[in-house]
Amino acid sequence: MSLFSDNIKALRAKHKLSQEKVAEGLEITRGRYVKYEDGTSEPPYDILKKIARFYQISLDLLLCVDIRKVEVEELLKLENNRLILPIQVDNLGENRIEVVTQKVKAGYLSGYGDPEYIEQLQQIYLPFLGNGKYRGFPVEGDSMPPHQDGDIIVGRYLEQLGEVLSGKTYIIITRSEGMVYKRLNKRIENSLTVSSDNYFYPPYDVKASDILEIWEYQCSIGRSDKKSEALETTSIKNMFVEIKNEIGELRSKITLAN
Repeated sequence: MSLFSDNIKALRAKHKLSQEKVAEGLEITRGRYVKYEDGTSEPPYDILKKIARFYQISLDLLLCVDIRKVEVEELLKLENNRLILPIQVDNLGENRIEVVTQKVKAGYLSGYGDPEYIEQLQQIYLPFLGNGKYRGFPVEGDSMPPHQDGDIIVGRYLEQLGEVLSGKTYIIITRSEGMVYKRLNKRIENSLTVSSDNYFYPPYDVKASDILEIWEYQCSIGRSDKKSEALETTSIKNMFVEIKNEIGELRSKITLAN
């Protein structure tokens, strides 16, 4: 663990923190933390995760790379300050699709980087999907017709924010809102403008710094008998929204004319 010890000492010096301050952030005693820095003790997995999150650096860099010899800031920009993405494979090496059901959805924000959490997710296999890492997420509400409550959106994991394209739909995991499924309107340097396909819900901006993961829509799993009902209901709602907007525009024109 000498490389790890050197790395955490370098990180603490870089951020100009005392051992007491770091220990406080990790919720451990200073005496325990000192042993990690001098290499006389190895931290358990839960403390490794805390250290990685404390410094916003991935575990592979923390354990395998001498960060004193690389431009860490550049690496972090590329990796969006995330931990390594845990994945599951079967005994043949096939990439399994983990499904985040409604039952375990609440724990995803704290467990997305935890292999133990990922291991307990239900798994499926869809042979028609190509190369990539895929995961299924539940849909809530009526903002993205024809998808409804209970449907599962299967998304492909995107390594970089620059891969997103306007017009496509994505599962976006953020610190503030959690898990949302939206369509991308536009991408600017520090944020994304996203919208619902149901006009009742206005577009809004998502800060890049708030984004933990992005998964590009690949397919959905759900009952087909409710799709037409959802579309009919949404079409009626959208029609009233359009009428309301047209009335508002007409009133504005009349006011200007007078």
